[in-house]
Amino acid sequence: MSEVDSEGSDGGAGGAGGAGHRVIALWSAPRSRSTAFFRSAVERGDLTGLHEPFCNLRDFGETTVGGETVRSTKALIAAIRELPGRQRVFLKETTDYRYPEVEADKDFLREVRHTFLIRRPAEVAASFYALKPDMSREQIGLEYMHELYDTAVQTGQRPVVLDSDDLVNHPAEIMAAYWAEMGLEHRTEALSWQPGKREEWARSDRWHTDVSRSSGFTKAAATYEVTVENNATLAEFAAHHEPYYQSLYAKRLTVTPG
Repeated sequence: MSEVDSEGSDGGAGGAGGAGHRVIALWSAPRSRSTAFFRSAVERGDLTGLHEPFCNLRDFGETTVGGETVRSTKALIAAIRELPGRQRVFLKETTDYRYPEVEADKDFLREVRHTFLIRRPAEVAASFYALKPDMSREQIGLEYMHELYDTAVQTGQRPVVLDSDDLVNHPAEIMAAYWAEMGLEHRTEALSWQPGKREEWARSDRWHTDVSRSSGFTKAAATYEVTVENNATLAEFAAHHEPYYQSLYAKRLTVTPG
């Protein structure tokens, strides 16, 4: 059993009342193991999972919620609110794009429990570039995530921040602490799953091959031909986002292993 350190609880924890929000949002920097997190969340069996619905809407012009196809942000937010059943909703979204219509809907922002998953910008840059060499600096996603964090604070929340390395180094402890903040029990059986593709990420499957092959949280030793060490553009991208990463890192949820 893990204990949440007092420093991490004060800085990154959401405090009491996590169970009062029907929608839990995990805003993640791209390439930060968030789809593995999503895979574990749906393995619990007590959450309705939505995988990058706002990103799908932007990339493909539509997304599916509760079996219904929606084609606008307004319709998507309405569909999330109207999801049937008593289960809470776990919404995983990446921050390589901005979603101004989401930020403009203050009621929706207040209704959502905001949590964040960060990763070192140099690692995000190398992993993202390997799949999208024409990436932009903004797509590292940590600057926008920092803005979303501040927006969530303005709703009266104390958002939960997780670091990707902490997640793969201590998955049982981090997940237990996270679900406690959400007012949910930790389910150890959800730390592993059967490998395979999921319908939720079928449209963006090429971004999720690692998690489709996985059966749990692992720290894969990925190597990349192009990194911040040999590419000045990637180095500049990562340096731009480093202060935002460090600011969020200081607020992260920390645990005592074992």
